[in-house]
Amino acid sequence: MTFPRSIPIALLAAAAVCAEPNSTETKAAENKPKAFTERQRSWWAFQPVAKPALPAVKNAAWAKTEIDRFVLAKLEEKGIAPNPAADKATLLRRAYLTLIGLPPTPEQTQAFVSDASPGAWEKVVDGLLASEHYGERWGRHWLDLARYADSEGFKSDETRPNVWRYRDYVIKSLNSGKPYDRFVQEQIAGDELFPGDHDAIVATGFNRHFPDESNAANIMQRRQELLNDITDVTGATMMAMTYGCARCHDHKFDPILHKDYYRLQAFFANTRIEDGAELVSSERKAAWQAKQDLWEQKTADIRKQIDAVIQPRYKTRYQERLTRFPEEIQAVLNMPAEKRNPFEWQMYQKAKAQVTFSEADIAAMLKGDDKARYNELKKQLAVFDKIKPAPLPTAQTMMDESASAPPTHVLAVGNHEAKLYAVEPGFLSILDPADAKVQPVDGRSTGRRAALARWMTDPSNPITTRVIANRIWHYTFGRGIVATPSDFGAMGERPSNKELLDWFTYTFVHEDKWSIKAATKRLLMSNAWAQSSVFNEASAEKDPSNKFGWRFERRRLEGETIRDSMLSAAGALNAKMGGPGVFPPLPPGMTTRGGWLANEKSENTTRRSVYTFVRRNARYPMFEAFDMPDTHEPCARRNQTTSSTQALELLNNEQVVGWASKLAQRASNDSGMTPESRIERAYRLAYVRAPSPDELKSAAAFLARQTALVKDGDAAFADLCHMLLNSNEFVFIN
Repeated sequence: MTFPRSIPIALLAAAAVCAEPNSTETKAAENKPKAFTERQRSWWAFQPVAKPALPAVKNAAWAKTEIDRFVLAKLEEKGIAPNPAADKATLLRRAYLTLIGLPPTPEQTQAFVSDASPGAWEKVVDGLLASEHYGERWGRHWLDLARYADSEGFKSDETRPNVWRYRDYVIKSLNSGKPYDRFVQEQIAGDELFPGDHDAIVATGFNRHFPDESNAANIMQRRQELLNDITDVTGATMMAMTYGCARCHDHKFDPILHKDYYRLQAFFANTRIEDGAELVSSERKAAWQAKQDLWEQKTADIRKQIDAVIQPRYKTRYQERLTRFPEEIQAVLNMPAEKRNPFEWQMYQKAKAQVTFSEADIAAMLKGDDKARYNELKKQLAVFDKIKPAPLPTAQTMMDESASAPPTHVLAVGNHEAKLYAVEPGFLSILDPADAKVQPVDGRSTGRRAALARWMTDPSNPITTRVIANRIWHYTFGRGIVATPSDFGAMGERPSNKELLDWFTYTFVHEDKWSIKAATKRLLMSNAWAQSSVFNEASAEKDPSNKFGWRFERRRLEGETIRDSMLSAAGALNAKMGGPGVFPPLPPGMTTRGGWLANEKSENTTRRSVYTFVRRNARYPMFEAFDMPDTHEPCARRNQTTSSTQALELLNNEQVVGWASKLAQRASNDSGMTPESRIERAYRLAYVRAPSPDELKSAAAFLARQTALVKDGDAAFADLCHMLLNSNEFVFIN
C-alpha cells in the first residue's frame, strides 16, 4: 500500500480542529478499549506455534523426511501425485544456483553424477552451505528486504561512503551461521544490546537505509517521514504486517490500530543518524589519538593561520544557509546545548549537516589574495602528512540521541502537525495491549529498541517466527507456504499448508536453534525439493499455481545471478569479497546523477553482482531489466516479468558478448578438439549437461552457416556460445 506525499488542505484543517491533545473527545478515543472480533482474534498468524503431529500418508515410501509427509498428505488430500525426481545433473545445478548463485563446473557435476554413495547428496549440500559464496547469494535476499542502497535517493542521490559495511555484515553473518534471533537483535538494537561488538554497531544500519533528502528545509516533516519509513519497513520485514495502512486510521482489514502504528514508531522515536561510528578497539583508538595529537601539536601554528583565512567566509556561509530553515529550527541550531530538550536535539542533529562545511567547501569560495595565501599554507601543512594518521574506519548507523526520548503522538491523517494523544512504545494490541517494559541503557540510550528486539525474537512470538520460516521456504522453493511473504494479514494469501508451516517454524526455532542453514538443509534433503519441474497436465488441473508443491517451481534467475553465472561459465569471475561498491561499465550514453566511476579497475568490473554499487535513482541496467527491486522500499519477492528488453539486454550488451567470447575460448582450451567436442564442452559449461544428438546436429549446422557468413570459425563459435547464454535453460532454475 502506498500513501500520498501531500494531504488535502481541507482534510488537514479538519484534523487540526480535533487535534488538541487534551480535548475531551481525544481522551475518550485514547481510553476507549478496542473490541476485536472473534475472527480477528482467531486469525491464523496470531495463534501460538505448536509442533503438529506427522500426518498419515498412503505413499509412505515417497516420504523421505517429515517435510515430505506434510507435502504428500496435502497432495493426497487433493488427489495429486508428486512429480518424479529430477536427474542428478539438474538437481546439482538447482542446488548450486539456489544456495550460492553460481553454476557447478563440469568437473563438479561429473564427480556428483559418478558418486553412488548414500551420503553423496548430503555432502554436496553441506559443502554449499559452508561456501563463502552462500552469504553472497542469500545476503542479496536480505538486502532486498532492508532496501539497501549506496546512495541517498531524491534529486541529488549523494553517495553514502561507508554504508557498504552493512552489506558486508549481512554476508558475513549468513556465512558464519549466525542465529536469526541474534541477527535481528543486532539490526534493531545492536548498540543497546551488544555495545562492544563492532558487527552489532554496523548492523543497526538496517534502519539507516531510508531514502533521505539531505537538503530538506522542513526538518520536522522530514523526521516524521523517516520515522514512517522505519516503522513500515520494520513491520513488513520482521512481522509481515502492513503497519503502514494504520498510519492515518485503524487498519481497514487487519487488527492493527491507529495507535499501534505509533506504539511501534515510539520504539524508534529517539533514534538519529550516526555516520561516524568508529570501528576500532580502545587500544587502537589510543594509538591513533597519540599520532593525531602529535600531528596537531606540530601543525598548530599553520592550522591557526588557515583558520584565520577560512573562518570569516565560514561564518558568512553559515548565516546564508541558516536562513533557509524555519525560525524554530534556526533557534535550535543557535541555542546553548544544555538548553535543548530531546526533540530539539533531534532537530539539531538533522539540521546541522546543512550548516556544517568542510574546509574544502569554504576554500573553493576563496578568491584573490585569500586564495593564494590559503594555497601556500596548505603546501606548508602537507609537509607533515607523513606523521598524520589515516582516518579511522567508520560505519553509517543509527543510535539513540540520549537516554530520554521525545514524546510520540498519534497523528491525525498521519500529519506531524496534527497531534492527537501521546503513546508509549508497545506491540500489537491484539497480542499485548500493555505498554512495553523498557529499561534505559547505562544512561546513554533509552533501551526501547532492545525491548522491541527481545519481543521480536521471543521463541513464543507467533508472527516473527512464522515470517522467517516462510521466507526460508520461499527462497528455497521459489514460493512461500504463504505466497505473500510480507503480508500475513487478511489481504495476503492464506498458508497453503498451515500444519507444515507450523511444523517448520517450530523445528526452526526449537530444534535448529534459529539456524537458517540448518533449516535450509532440511528442505534440500527432502524429496519434495528434489522433484522435477516437468509440467503435468493432470496435476495442473487440480493445482494450477502449484501452491501444494507437486513439482519444483521452475523460475527465472535474478539479473544478478544471471550475470554471475555468465561470468562463472566464462571463467571470468573475480571472487574477491567485501569492500566498497564497484562500478561495472554502463551502456554508452548513460549517465547517473551522483556519479559512476567509469575508470573502475578492470579486475573490479567482474566481481560478484552483490558488490555492484547501488545508485538509488539509477539501477544498473542489466539488473533493472530483470526486475531488480526499487530500493526506496523493501522487497519481499521479486517480480518475474518477461519483456523484450531482457532479450535485447542479453543480445546487445557488450559485456555479455565479451563473456560469450571467453566462454568460447574456455571451451576450446584443449588442442586437437573436434567441432563436436567443442560444442559438447560449451554445453557442459553453460548447461551442466551434454547436448542431445539433435542439439549437437543443430549446433554443428549453425556453426557451418555462421562460419561461412563471418569468415571466422572462432567468431562463429563465440556466437554459438552467446546463444547458449541467452537461452531459457541458462537463465532459469529447472
